[in-house]
Amino acid sequence: MSNRDRIYLSSPHMGGLEQQYIADAFETNWIAPLGKNVDLFESEVASYVGSKGAVALSSGTAAIHLALILLNVQKDDIVFCSSLTFVASANPILYQGAIPVFIDSEPDSWNMSPEALECALKKYADKGKKPKAVVVVNLYGQSADYDRLKRLCDEYEVPIIEDAAESLGATYGKQMSGVIGKFGIFSFNGNKILTTSGGGMLVSEDLILLEKARFYATQARDRAKHYQHSQIGYNYRLSNVLAGIGRGQLQVLDKRISQKREIFKNYYDALSVVDGIEFMPEATFGESTRWLTTLLIDSKKIKTTVTEIIDELEKFNIESRPVWKPLHIQPLFTEADYFKHDVEKDVSKELFLNGICLPSDTNMTVENQKFVIEQILKIISSRA
Repeated sequence: MSNRDRIYLSSPHMGGLEQQYIADAFETNWIAPLGKNVDLFESEVASYVGSKGAVALSSGTAAIHLALILLNVQKDDIVFCSSLTFVASANPILYQGAIPVFIDSEPDSWNMSPEALECALKKYADKGKKPKAVVVVNLYGQSADYDRLKRLCDEYEVPIIEDAAESLGATYGKQMSGVIGKFGIFSFNGNKILTTSGGGMLVSEDLILLEKARFYATQARDRAKHYQHSQIGYNYRLSNVLAGIGRGQLQVLDKRISQKREIFKNYYDALSVVDGIEFMPEATFGESTRWLTTLLIDSKKIKTTVTEIIDELEKFNIESRPVWKPLHIQPLFTEADYFKHDVEKDVSKELFLNGICLPSDTNMTVENQKFVIEQILKIISSRA
């Protein structure tokens, strides 16, 4: 193992303003899951993305779960979900006892394939099993193709839950990521472009449903002097302390996006000339935050594999990872139905087998990024 300091994939990056909001929470003794920071963080995020309202929660997973509850997803209901994503996108489907059906990616954005979605909608409509919702994931900082996806969902009258956990600050046309579906989901986990240590946000134009989300997220306590509960509730609210971190983070979000895009550009300029390397494309319909720089390795041309590159980089204390393992090939979902982009091509599986995420840490120095690039080029040249 190298004695060099670790170069992370994406670590928390404080801007310095977070402390003043945390201090205010302590000075006023509002450290519970309510208070000024929570209220203002919700309104500030809603304003930033252009949504009517927002509810600050303990995680993005909690936000997806509440969105499913608000859409009345119940046992044995069908819910479609992107396959190329982290398991948190689909676990809440199982929480509700519903049945996930996975949809492949398309190669132009790596996000949900409209072709695969159309095939799935038609098949399930023909069976009389229209899905209750479609969870569309915006992967690695880039929005999916919502004009096409929403047109299909509107035709079949199926609401979209926009899982924008990885894409806060990205755009789709003139709209911000997270506001196109019936509900939008953001994650503030430690590796995200905006972090509250752990946390998430549910956004929507439907303020009545957002109030219901607050109700469910605070243990579904009825309006009464005593503790009375008529429905199942959850402990899902974000603390006032963590919301303070989020408020400080939000003020430097645009700067972080610029840094992420600059990191991508540096990788692209140095590595795109290599025959056998292909970067995740930026779709024409919007601007990606490039939360993580991801690329594909053609092992036939480069004579090495993603696993070998990851192992070699680890020797120099450099963190890298494969692209998400698709959910339809995860042990948890072996019985799930799956719809491919093309009969002959499983796009998400190919992306997983050939894709790698490189260090995209905004704490990373230019010199450290150059070191990462040098190691990659050495690995490739040694296999030539």
